Amino acid sequence: MSSEDIDPQETQEWLDALETVLINEGTERAHYLLERLVEKARRSGAYLPYSANTAYINTIPAGREERSPGDHEIEHRIRSYVRWNAMAMVSRANRNTNVGGHIASFASAATLYDVGYNHFWRAATEQVGGDLVYVQGHSSPGIYAYAFLMGVLTEEQLDNFRQEICGNGLSSYPHPWLMPDFWQFPTVSMGLGPLMAIYQARFMKYLGSRQLVNTENRKVWAFTGDGEMDEPESLGAISLASREKLDNLIFVVNCNLQRLDGPVRGNGKIVQELEATFRGAGWNVIKVIWGSYWDPLLAKDTKGLLQQRMMECVDGEYQTFKARDGAYVRKHFFGKYPELLEMVANMTDDDIWRLNRGGHDPHKVYAAYAAAIKHQGQPTVILAKTVKGYGMGESGEAQNITHQQKKMGTISLKAFRDRFGLPVPDDKIDEIPYLKFEEDSPEFNYMQARREAMGGFLHHRRRKAAALQIPPLSAFEALLKSSGEGRESSTTMAFVRILNVLTKDKNIGKHIVPIVADESRTFGMEGMFRQLGIWSSVGQLYTPEDADQLMFYKEHKNGQILQEGINEAGALSSWIAAATAYSTHQIQMIPFYIFYSMFGFQRVGDLIWAAGDMRCRGFLLGGTAGRTTLNGEGLQHEDGHSHLAASTIPNCISYDPTYAYEVAVIIQDGLRRMYQEQEDVFYYITVMNENYAHPDLPKGAEQGILKGMYLLREGSKRSKGPRIQLLGSGTILREVIAAADILQKEFGVIADIWSATSFTELRREALSVERWNRLHPTEPARSSYVENCLKDREGPVVAATDYMKIYADQVRAFIPKRYYVLGTDGFGRSDTREKLRQFFEVDRYYIAVAALKALSEEDKIPAKQVAQAIKTFGIDPDKPDPVTQ
Repeated sequence: MSSEDIDPQETQEWLDALETVLINEGTERAHYLLERLVEKARRSGAYLPYSANTAYINTIPAGREERSPGDHEIEHRIRSYVRWNAMAMVSRANRNTNVGGHIASFASAATLYDVGYNHFWRAATEQVGGDLVYVQGHSSPGIYAYAFLMGVLTEEQLDNFRQEICGNGLSSYPHPWLMPDFWQFPTVSMGLGPLMAIYQARFMKYLGSRQLVNTENRKVWAFTGDGEMDEPESLGAISLASREKLDNLIFVVNCNLQRLDGPVRGNGKIVQELEATFRGAGWNVIKVIWGSYWDPLLAKDTKGLLQQRMMECVDGEYQTFKARDGAYVRKHFFGKYPELLEMVANMTDDDIWRLNRGGHDPHKVYAAYAAAIKHQGQPTVILAKTVKGYGMGESGEAQNITHQQKKMGTISLKAFRDRFGLPVPDDKIDEIPYLKFEEDSPEFNYMQARREAMGGFLHHRRRKAAALQIPPLSAFEALLKSSGEGRESSTTMAFVRILNVLTKDKNIGKHIVPIVADESRTFGMEGMFRQLGIWSSVGQLYTPEDADQLMFYKEHKNGQILQEGINEAGALSSWIAAATAYSTHQIQMIPFYIFYSMFGFQRVGDLIWAAGDMRCRGFLLGGTAGRTTLNGEGLQHEDGHSHLAASTIPNCISYDPTYAYEVAVIIQDGLRRMYQEQEDVFYYITVMNENYAHPDLPKGAEQGILKGMYLLREGSKRSKGPRIQLLGSGTILREVIAAADILQKEFGVIADIWSATSFTELRREALSVERWNRLHPTEPARSSYVENCLKDREGPVVAATDYMKIYADQVRAFIPKRYYVLGTDGFGRSDTREKLRQFFEVDRYYIAVAALKALSEEDKIPAKQVAQAIKTFGIDPDKPDPVTQ
């Protein structure tokens, strides 16, 4: 009894009363009464600190567990074969090569996956959308091993684990790009799986609210490790999941107490920490800590001493216990208190060693899963305690080195075999043979029957959905014509007008998903608030302060806009969910996510890379793009390199258009490619907030716009002065045009002006041509598009953009003339557009000087004329290079 207890008799009376309620009325009534007592005490002024933790035992008592209906002996044999094959695949791959792989992660999680496969995860069928499972990346060998036993993968494929170049191989981790018919979600970039799963579950609610897809009773399962929860992305959106009441979402955290190099919380308790984090965020938490062999001991623990000891031990000790043996556990765990030693006096050391953790007990796991899928109103997290490297013995079980183990020695292999009762003879043990059930065996039939009952094999990715009827380019007729005298607008507004046309289209309007990260008004999209509504799972429970205005802030249960708050990672995750709906939900959705370009690729580049892996289809719009177009914002807002980041992703098609008609042509063709032809590409388009007049679409320019450049204005053929080729993109194209006028008027230089909508696309096409020529040396050489555009043109070439010089420099090798590039290398800063362009040396005067210098180097004009121009334009030739400032 605590020394702080001033009245033990009164305390006992309260405890007896609670015990009576528990016996006669159950735990829910007892919980209700306790909550009322706490509420009453707090209202009376008592200070009762909130605790988000419960005891270090299973959340579901043994007497309340839902029992699994399966054949446990058969399931155990299947699970054992899967374990062996997963280990064998990695070990065999590393006998003669050094391709790596992981044994320990799946070894700890095998039961967690096995129970799901047998009893909970429904595959997609014509009638049911199916469940979505985000597999933890390092567990991929176990998934392949299961598919092998099901007859989906062959022994040859298993032997080609991490050896894909020659074909018929298996990717290291879940990669839809590499295995487009198998994997659905790339999850090995830690933290992205949990984050994407939350927004996937939310997007399913969105689809259901808009009555586009029946998502009722479908679940999203996200598997993650306790070490992975260190990633900010893993926990960054859990409050959203509870706020949106995502009861279609289940996290399974494999708490094997180890990261990649050692303990997760060696000095603490990760299960308790995560419980507090998730409960505090409003989740339903189910802890699966102790296996069934502990139940009799816990039943004997009438004084709570065992539970006390369980709580006292830190995770570093629990890891050590499983790295030793039963005698060590007896001495160092039970031995602390004589009463606990007495409790296990009749147990042998082997009995003590068999005291299992909850995550390895299929009965405990089944009970947790069963409770999770029935829970309503909250997302659920299952915290399952396991042993990393379970079954690996001296080769790595619960050892700090276990994550790096790629092989197992003969002694460990035999111990593994014996532990799981596997039919591998001693003379074959070093061959590490794959094990497979005969097709007429009870185990094979059981596996097939269980999956048939669940709709079929789970890992089958659908590559296409019904094609959409895309509007023709003429649907954007207003944007293809001149904006008219005195009428100016930005390319951002051109995009918004296009979006309005698309949302009203009878064929695809309902498929459009506008997404913003709380910047609708910045991008001029507030007009859509009333027209489309902002999606909210509960609608609008208040009267907005601007309700009397035309463009008031309107939330609605079937709203179409996803406004994610100040959260680029969340917005991108919603975009990913929509951009893969063709595969996950068998409906093509068309997401347009517009964001500050500086906060797009730079902040969430890892997610965009994953989007490429996932074969996403949709549009990313980099708003307020370029390093000089954003008046006054400064260094951290001005983008000079997003196009370079976009160029690193092979299936990202990127453009930097200047005029409204260019934006229309690009988006219309993108819609055709992605939603009619169903190509696995996505688009990055930069749009600006600078207002200017927009001309007519030049006749026949469409193909050039899409290829990356077209002749916007040809210099006079009657003039006899020197000629130059000027290329520009985005808002800097207008500076190029102005420079051309200066050159003509003041220097008699004639300029052909090219709108370069995409240096990246020009480079990709040119590299493809170069490669073809290199590999076909006896065939007539081909010419790249950019070469064909310029080879018969007179004069050197000067390119200027609002991005780093290397953006336009991408095509240097393919320009058949002298080539000069201007760009915005360096940090951004606050000022006007005019001063910024002067500072970065990309305004009309610097472009004109670059053109004159290029001509002087070809002896078309004297060098002193260039020097005179520098003086006339007021340029300081000795000012510091902007990249250094």
